[in-house]
Formats: sequence, C-alpha cells, structure tokens
Amino acid sequence: MTPSVSIIMGSASDWPVMEQAARFLDGMEIPFEVNALSAHRTPEEVERFAKGARARGVRVVIAAAGMAAHLSGVIASMTTLPVIGVPVNASLNGLDALLATVQMPPGIPVATVGINGALNAAILSAQILSLGDGALQQRLLDHRESLKKKVTEANKTLAGMTFKYKVD
Repeated sequence: MTPSVSIIMGSASDWPVMEQAARFLDGMEIPFEVNALSAHRTPEEVERFAKGARARGVRVVIAAAGMAAHLSGVIASMTTLPVIGVPVNASLNGLDALLATVQMPPGIPVATVGINGALNAAILSAQILSLGDGALQQRLLDHRESLKKKVTEANKTLAGMTFKYKVD
C-alpha cells in the first residue's frame, strides 16, 4: 500500500496530538505513514523526505511541531505538495508554534489548523484527496451527517433535563 498522506512530527512527544489524525485517516480508509523528523535536529532527513515524498505517492503532508515550529515550512519549501501545519502546544500555550507555522513568506504556503488541531488537519487532507475520489467524498459526507446527529442527540438530552427555573 502506498501512503497518500504523510504525518510528520517534530518529535515522538507530539504523538498524543497527532494520533487523532491517524485515527481519522484510518477510519476514512486513507493510507498514511507516520514519521518523526526534526527541521533542526535531522535537517538532511527532512530534505530527503520532502524531495522524495511525491515520487513515493504521498499527496498531502501533515506536519506537526511545537515551540520553534519550522518543520511544516521547511517541508513546504522543498515540495509542491500541499502541507498542512499543526502547531503543537509545547510551550507558551502553543502560540509560539502557531505563529511560527502561520507566518510563511509569500510563495511558500502552509495551510495551518488550530493549536493541537490534528483532527482538522486530517479532515482537510481527506477533503483535498476527495477531489479525485468519489467514494472518499461520500465517506466525508457520511462523517458530516454523523456530526449533525451528535448535535441533535445532545439537544434531546438537554431538552430532557429539568430544573426549577429552566424555561422550555
């Protein structure tokens, strides 16, 4: 199986956040790979990965890093594949990682989700891939319907709660 999405983390400590992306991609039946690469500690490996990803079949990269979160930008500078950055809350409530990820120079875009937003990164990658895959598009539509059902069920539960001063 060839990975369509590559989940890259600055370190293994980012896995608790990125596991959400892996679970979503797995549920959507999207082949993916997971690796730890550091823009600062393993720059040669990052370059090898970025320059070879397309040839290996990767179509979208999700790159997560905290603190000086340069990983997604470095990868984006070496490939024309879509790169989705996930700022990880490792320090300063994740604001340092968010700013490092979102402040890219013109010409080298990185789509950026919210702090610890691995699930949204996976959903965005699935939406990108679904442009050429009707079956995946249907799985995404089904996922959206399940989100609606959760809200409907929550409202039923809330409506059933009784309080002395709750107005129905």
